[in-house]
Amino acid sequence: MNAAAGAVSLSASAQQDAVPTPVSLSVAAVRERPTAARLIGRDSELRAMEMFLRQGLVGGAARTVYGTAGSGKSELLEAGVEAAAGAGLRVLRCAGVRGADPGPRSGLLQLMWPLLDGPLPACDPGPLRDLEELLLDSAPGAVTAPLPFLVLGALESAAAEQPLLLAVDDFDALDAASATVLAFVARRTAGRPLAVLIAARPDPGRRTLLTGLPELPLGPLSLAHSAELLALRRPGCDPLAERELLATAAGNPLALLELPARTAESVPDLPPSSDRLAAALAPGAALLPAGTRDLLLVTALHPDGELPLLMSAAARIGGTAPGYEAVEQAEREGLLVCEGTGLRFTHPATAGAAVHGVGPARCRAAHAALAEVLERDPVRRAWHSAQAAEGTEAGLAARLEAVHGDALERGEPLTAVRMLRRAADLYPAPEDQGRCALLAARLAHDLGSRRMARMLARRALRHPLGPLGTLCARLLAGQNAGDGDERRSLTDPADWPAPDGSREMEHALELARLTAPGIAGDVRRSEALLAFLDHMPGQAADPRLVHAMAIVGGTRRAGTVVARLPATADTHLLPVHDLERLGEAALLAGAALRALDLYRQAEHRCRSRGLDDRLPQLWLRQGVAHLLMGDWGQAGRSFTRGDGPAPHRGQKQLTSAASLLRRLVRALQTGTVPSVDTAELAAARLSVRFIDDVVAVATAWARVEGGDFAEGHAGLLALLTDPGRTAVPRYALVPFAEAADAVGTGPQARALLNRLTAETEADRTSPMAAELAVAGAVLSCEQDADDRYGQAFAMDLSRRPFLAASLRLAHGRLLRRRREVTDSRVTLRQATAAFTVADAQARVARITAELRAGGARTETVTSGEARPASVRDLLSAQELRIAQLAARGLSNRAIGEELGLAPRTIGAYLYRIFPRLGVTARTQLVAVLRELRDD
Repeated sequence: MNAAAGAVSLSASAQQDAVPTPVSLSVAAVRERPTAARLIGRDSELRAMEMFLRQGLVGGAARTVYGTAGSGKSELLEAGVEAAAGAGLRVLRCAGVRGADPGPRSGLLQLMWPLLDGPLPACDPGPLRDLEELLLDSAPGAVTAPLPFLVLGALESAAAEQPLLLAVDDFDALDAASATVLAFVARRTAGRPLAVLIAARPDPGRRTLLTGLPELPLGPLSLAHSAELLALRRPGCDPLAERELLATAAGNPLALLELPARTAESVPDLPPSSDRLAAALAPGAALLPAGTRDLLLVTALHPDGELPLLMSAAARIGGTAPGYEAVEQAEREGLLVCEGTGLRFTHPATAGAAVHGVGPARCRAAHAALAEVLERDPVRRAWHSAQAAEGTEAGLAARLEAVHGDALERGEPLTAVRMLRRAADLYPAPEDQGRCALLAARLAHDLGSRRMARMLARRALRHPLGPLGTLCARLLAGQNAGDGDERRSLTDPADWPAPDGSREMEHALELARLTAPGIAGDVRRSEALLAFLDHMPGQAADPRLVHAMAIVGGTRRAGTVVARLPATADTHLLPVHDLERLGEAALLAGAALRALDLYRQAEHRCRSRGLDDRLPQLWLRQGVAHLLMGDWGQAGRSFTRGDGPAPHRGQKQLTSAASLLRRLVRALQTGTVPSVDTAELAAARLSVRFIDDVVAVATAWARVEGGDFAEGHAGLLALLTDPGRTAVPRYALVPFAEAADAVGTGPQARALLNRLTAETEADRTSPMAAELAVAGAVLSCEQDADDRYGQAFAMDLSRRPFLAASLRLAHGRLLRRRREVTDSRVTLRQATAAFTVADAQARVARITAELRAGGARTETVTSGEARPASVRDLLSAQELRIAQLAARGLSNRAIGEELGLAPRTIGAYLYRIFPRLGVTARTQLVAVLRELRDD
């Protein structure tokens, strides 16, 4: 039977006069309704609704939809009602009344009125006539049957003519008599064409009436579905506002739609809410005693405070200390939960709902009270003092400006922006107002809130800023969108004046940081910016200057950038965002290992300070460093870690970048050309500004890995000879040399390497010395091969396994050409083992084929077979134990004593273990075996 023949409509079933025949309702029959189409993230609930309606028609069913206020119970109920009505069912509805005392039996009267007001059923009019007398006349007269049985009989009579759906909204707010009767009916639907759908909040008192009935719980929406709903119903939010809304709504659909975005003029500060949201989440808050409302207010303004501190602050508002009964009243109302020594609102949006409508005077009093009790927290004390102040106050503004850096270090950049914005309000002097507004605009720009940055920058432009400060503010305000010389001067460093004084120097650094990404491809303006930066020798080590130089300097300034990176011991004082800038500068300059160290320091700092939202970006950057160094297994793991849920647009950009980079890793591993989606690449650029260089290099490199040396060589040659490129293509110098050797263009490639080597000799701090040495060895002639390989092997490649393995591979092939067969096979096996650990699958397959063609027995599997996943797969249990003991520094004799083996036997084991793991010394075993601890 096909789908069309198997789907019988509900309308056809509803036309049967007798017991309805079994029907089939497709999921689309529910989801195609207008209300259902608006329900995002409720696919499983809609499927459950379809099953419920089918069961109700076959033999009766009841379902209770439970959810907190604003979770979408009424919308889901409406979707079921629309589907049932469209299929021919008769729908009877009623709803409870919140915020008022419902009349007796009002819910029943609302539900049964369509039956009472219509013609009596022909089959059995008695129950309906008795019910009409009881409900409308309130005089039972000769009616002797209990009310629940009368209602059930009336519904059964009506359902015999046409199947019924009873839709009950806000069951927990119904009058007691109606709730009892409807619960009675819901338990007795079996065998009748009657479905009862009830929506209710999880109220403990009323929930006992429905115990045992099937339940359909409505939880919060996921972050991805919340972002989808926000984009559909509230388009145009900037990333910062979107992050705030998603965090405060916490998956509550009503909060997502009703929460107002914070405005710049909301002083004194109060958590946002709306009339509808307050009525849903905190309907009884306004009726609570004054002491309880004061406690709610200070808790909403300072949610991290402990209970004694909050109660002390609440006492300063009204003059009377609230007791613990205030907490109990708020808990009974469902607003607060007492956890240990602190208080927590039952939902993040409840904070604003509970204090919605509080006047400015009382709000200022609460801020002042909190400022008095927060003596040990200078950041919070200054913030609450500023919110309690009116007019201007220079001293308080200076305190705010001084502690905004502490807020940044605590991982609260948005608080820092608001503190600076408030400081600009409190300063009486125009110069101070402009300075704080411009600094707030820069921080807002870094947060991704272009709208707030433009607004604050325009505000700063109303005050004196200095020449460079004005240029910086105009750039942030978006005043570079027009034409003409005035527009070009904003982004042309040749027209910038020299900084005069410390304040203008700060503006110059910010202007360079903001301008560098936009002019990186313009040679003239890039040279002008480099000249501008060279005239600030006192700021040579500033992370912003180093970062800007790395972006526009390309390979010309790579050595200078690396030389200006701070020593590892000096980075503990740097903020996280400066570590990120220096990491990107090192990566662009070709110092991937240094970049990896800086990113790991930033990750450690974020973990220790609870800045988990910044970790995905750091993992992504670490993965890029691993990819460019040839450590593709670790790169794939880093990209997988960074590819989490997408709660907002910034995270979606990270997801796009992680997805694209994972495909690049797979292409490099397997030697296939990666597919690149244009839209995904555009989104990834917002997370990795040099992603185009990475994609171009990885694509050409993958061709070399797959054996397409001609195309790979052509692609890498074009990248290496492009003067506008960063140093990213130079990470592929070794595959370029391999491809050049394979296609017979060795002399031309050696000339290019000699030119690059001359540049490194002129700049001793260039980080590409290892790549150049290995590439030079690969392309060496027979006459200078020993010298080239000697220089390459003399370099420390312990942290560059891909380079070390590539060097062994080239050396093994050289030994084979010299007919030194035994040494060649050992060296090639070492290279194969190292590439296996690095997950270079295509390369391993090619080398294994070479060994087999030469008559050697290979222990490394090819790409067509099941690959070893880790070091544990390369060694037996005995070999792994011996390797671990050797890594600890034990001698062969000590290992033999522990395992009961002769020292000579241990040596034989190690002779087999070393080439499998791609190591040549015991000291290298520590790094290789670290993988086991990571697993």
